[in-house]
Amino acid sequence: MSKLFLTSYLAGTKNLVKEFLKDVPEKEITFVPTASNTEDYKGYVDEAKQAFLKLGFSINILDISKTEKQKIENILKDTKILYVSGGNTFYLLQELKRKKILDTIKDKMSNGMLYIGESAGAVITSKNIEYIQIMDNKEIATDLDNYEAMNITDFYILPHNNEFPFVESAKETIKIYESKLNLLPISNSEAVFVNGKDFVVKNDDK
Repeated sequence: MSKLFLTSYLAGTKNLVKEFLKDVPEKEITFVPTASNTEDYKGYVDEAKQAFLKLGFSINILDISKTEKQKIENILKDTKILYVSGGNTFYLLQELKRKKILDTIKDKMSNGMLYIGESAGAVITSKNIEYIQIMDNKEIATDLDNYEAMNITDFYILPHNNEFPFVESAKETIKIYESKLNLLPISNSEAVFVNGKDFVVKNDDK
């Protein structure tokens, strides 16, 4: 049964991620910053690192785009907690598909690996990421020929709801897709705890 923690902004949900990881004996996190490779601003990646370090976890950086498939497979084989950062969702999906490791990640999750997804890392767990095109530039992923993603969740996370600078893009996404998809908008202080097919949205009260 897959267990996931999905958030818009990890640094804004530090208490919730602490709750999610409270009974976990493993203290190393495989940290995937790949989605941020296309972004000018990467501060949230450093904030996530600091949040995990303050919780007593060590970090093993794994950039999917710069690592050979076999090495990725070897690292994931021993991974108990996988964190996937925010950034461009289309670029992230492109790189995961380029290395053909989506199924590896899903298999690991079904066998107990915990998954923590921030923004793009949360969106990628849906069946198809085309809906996030108003918020993310899909043209960046020039080699991506379809938008089929992990298909782990039955809902479609919409991160940064009512949060600057995504207020308008979030509103537009809701306007276009709320009648077509099971959208789940969350703010930067909310996170979704997923346990198999069950999920609950919680707010970080700081």
